[in-house]
Amino acid sequence: MSNAFDDVIGANDAYAREFGLAGLQPVAARGLALVTCMDSRIEPLDMLGLGPGDAKILRNAGARVTDDTLRTLVLAVYLLGVERVLVLPHTKCKMASVSGDDEVHDLIKEQYGVDTRSLEFHTDNDQMGALKHDLERVRHHPLLPKDLPVAGALYDVDTGRIELVDA
Repeated sequence: MSNAFDDVIGANDAYAREFGLAGLQPVAARGLALVTCMDSRIEPLDMLGLGPGDAKILRNAGARVTDDTLRTLVLAVYLLGVERVLVLPHTKCKMASVSGDDEVHDLIKEQYGVDTRSLEFHTDNDQMGALKHDLERVRHHPLLPKDLPVAGALYDVDTGRIELVDA
């Protein structure tokens, strides 16, 4: 019987045979926490010249700084060697191309019959405004160090370049 995950389990078998990361420490070796989108066009390590173990990477729809992101950043700063935070949304993001959560709820309800109104998707078609808001959430969180370097940038999915927009 075929399983929906046979392809990835098979690929993991090959990966495990060549696995070379045993003993890698759980801290961010380069002191970076990266908040970025779950979009599969983003290769966080490669695009920033990082390797395994260099950074803590937090991914979600739209690269938003949610309460869970803040919780994770607090843990990363105090327990996992994070000394700086980069929030990095990207161009052509679906979460920044809709008018708001209501549009997403309506789309899912219309197409799939599922009522998602119990969820907050944190959509915002003012991507730069949302980024500035999220940076302020990190900068002013009462449990994060006041001198924690926090920056925002935008990743271009067509060129692979990032542009610093708020440092």
